[in-house]
Amino acid sequence: MTSSGPPVDIRERIVKRVARELKDGDYVNLGIGMPTMVANYIPAGIDITLHSENGMLGVGQYPREDEIDPMVINAGKETVTELPGTSYFSSADSFAMVRGGHIDLTVLGALQVDQEGNLANWMIPGKMVKGMGGAMDLVAGARKVIVAMEHVARDGGHKIVRRCTLPFTGLKVVDMIVTEMAVIDVTAQGLVLREIAADTTVEKVQAATGVPLAMSPTLGTFD
Repeated sequence: MTSSGPPVDIRERIVKRVARELKDGDYVNLGIGMPTMVANYIPAGIDITLHSENGMLGVGQYPREDEIDPMVINAGKETVTELPGTSYFSSADSFAMVRGGHIDLTVLGALQVDQEGNLANWMIPGKMVKGMGGAMDLVAGARKVIVAMEHVARDGGHKIVRRCTLPFTGLKVVDMIVTEMAVIDVTAQGLVLREIAADTTVEKVQAATGVPLAMSPTLGTFD
């Protein structure tokens, strides 16, 4: 099957950088699509517990061919493995964990993020959608929200904007944006450029962003 997503190297760059934000002992929810790849790059010495909103705590890696069990799936309906101690429960209990503030970090994709940390990621008006999924609960309940996405839209338009024009998923919920070009912190004073990719420049990042970026005094690079 041919993927319609961004090239693998871009996706890997984004998720590898996101994985560096994981902290030992975290309970983490990874959104459908690119964010699920973060699980492949958990740093050595970091032990996290992956939560899936369809009712699974202790999600393991994607299975080998001989490990596939069609009954063990994540919220994106992908087959996964279970780790020792994995537990299963109803979707209602799963969302109670999210709404109760028990998820330390969630990583989600986005259609737009704006300078206030508002997020739009569940629909484009006029296009058919299957549903909003758990994103609205996750951004409201998780202690930290990271957006993992390509820096610009397929048509070249800005995805990081002054104000979202697409339907909101949550207001002032995003803490960090990671793209193939940059790592951006969302602060009360606006968007702060923390790191740029080693193969780009501040000028290129700013040109690809629809709102002025403040510069971190410790601006760094990532691969």
